[in-house]
Amino acid sequence: MRKLMIVAAAAVALSFGLCAAASAGAEDAPKADAAKADSAKADRDKIELPPFPADASVKQVTHVAGKTLSYTATVGALPVRDEKGKKIAEVVFTAYVLDGPKDPDRPVTFAFNGGPGAASVYLNLGAIGPKRVQFGAQGDSPSDSAKLIDNPGTWLDVTDLVFIDPVGTGFSRSLVDKDETKKRFYSIKPDIEYLSRTVYDWLLKNGRMASPKYITGESYGGYRTPRITYFLQTQLGVGINGMVMVSPYLEPPMDQAPDFSPMPWVTTLPSMAAANYERQGKVLSPAQMAEVEDYARGEFVTDLMKGRRDPAAVERLVGKVTAYTGLNADFVRKSGGRIQIGAFLRELYRDKGRIASVYDSNVTQEDPFPWSADGRRGDPILDAIIAPTTSAMVDFVTRVVGWKAEGRFNALSYDVGENWEKGVELTEATTDLRQAIAADPRMRVLIVHGYDDLSCPYFVSRLVIDQMPIGGDPARVKLAIYPGGHMFYSRPASMAAFRGDVLAVFGGR
Repeated sequence: MRKLMIVAAAAVALSFGLCAAASAGAEDAPKADAAKADSAKADRDKIELPPFPADASVKQVTHVAGKTLSYTATVGALPVRDEKGKKIAEVVFTAYVLDGPKDPDRPVTFAFNGGPGAASVYLNLGAIGPKRVQFGAQGDSPSDSAKLIDNPGTWLDVTDLVFIDPVGTGFSRSLVDKDETKKRFYSIKPDIEYLSRTVYDWLLKNGRMASPKYITGESYGGYRTPRITYFLQTQLGVGINGMVMVSPYLEPPMDQAPDFSPMPWVTTLPSMAAANYERQGKVLSPAQMAEVEDYARGEFVTDLMKGRRDPAAVERLVGKVTAYTGLNADFVRKSGGRIQIGAFLRELYRDKGRIASVYDSNVTQEDPFPWSADGRRGDPILDAIIAPTTSAMVDFVTRVVGWKAEGRFNALSYDVGENWEKGVELTEATTDLRQAIAADPRMRVLIVHGYDDLSCPYFVSRLVIDQMPIGGDPARVKLAIYPGGHMFYSRPASMAAFRGDVLAVFGGR
């Protein structure tokens, strides 16, 4: 009897246990299903990219200024890590290091392009690298040869060169999802921070912390240049000897209250006048441009501020702006002497059925929609440069150097631009420039522009420098302007003048 009771009790206990387990399982089933769904989603969202190859190098030779330079070209990637050390991106670099005995006093220069969304290929294969491909001038086309030739404008004889492609450009890539990518890489402050760390990491990896160091950037890369310099100085403990800003975007006056402020019109008028002078065959020079610059910051401002309530001021505006720009007087009058960039590019060649580039208004292409009320086209220069620069760089990296990366090379990523941080004014570059040069009285700065550039007008930089306190030798901050546009270095004479001014920066270290 006792045995049966024990068996019965065991059965009850066993039965209860099974029921309890079944009950618990029933309650936990939704949670388990949810966990499985989350795991499945994570698997679907997991970014699985083929690994990048190890760094690859090739020996090359170029010729500049009567010298033969033997150097090593290296392509590789540096990791970007989050606060916990997890790798969240890989930044690709192309480095050119002169062969021969190692000189501890030989400088190294880090180069960035802009956009945001542009790879460093434009400075690399257009302006300062040891090899180049032609682009950016009137008559250049997408089907032009992508064969690289020696670059007479290279800086390699005076500095090693490291070209850095921000995440989303070139072969550089994010390893996190889209939202995290935007937060980590497509935002102004994080962009400066991780790119500064990339400079630090390259110096550390290559044993170059004690070398003289320079930063250069073009367009939005020119915005990055002083900000990266100041961040390196004050946050990462890396002193920078000098900066070269190429067609930089330093301040946003073109975007500030165009219906109220005179600055959008003041900063663009000299570049419009320069393009007009060039069309007339005049030689552009500081002396040639002095009159319109004085007018732009003087009588033009006061007449703009007087507005329509002063008919005499309006008449003066119309007469002066018509003469300086070469536009039709009726169009200038209807515009109130305030010439919008897009309207200027459309009106300039409307009677010829052509459209002008914002990067150089004297570079044009056939307007595919000449009867449209608004301009419906890509930019003539951008349309022509993507193919030769992409083809040339991909061939160089994968075939010549042998860095066999899979994936698309983005010379100019519109995805980066579309997803970039919105609603933030780019007002910190001049602030950081002032602070960087004040902190280092030995630092030398060169800011260069093309006269015809309307994307980053040179007169903005002129006004910035004129307002800037410069301790010590004021010549250590210099503005140089050359014939041409945003990519003035596509013109041989302008490239030669640019190289001469750059050599002075390095010679003065």
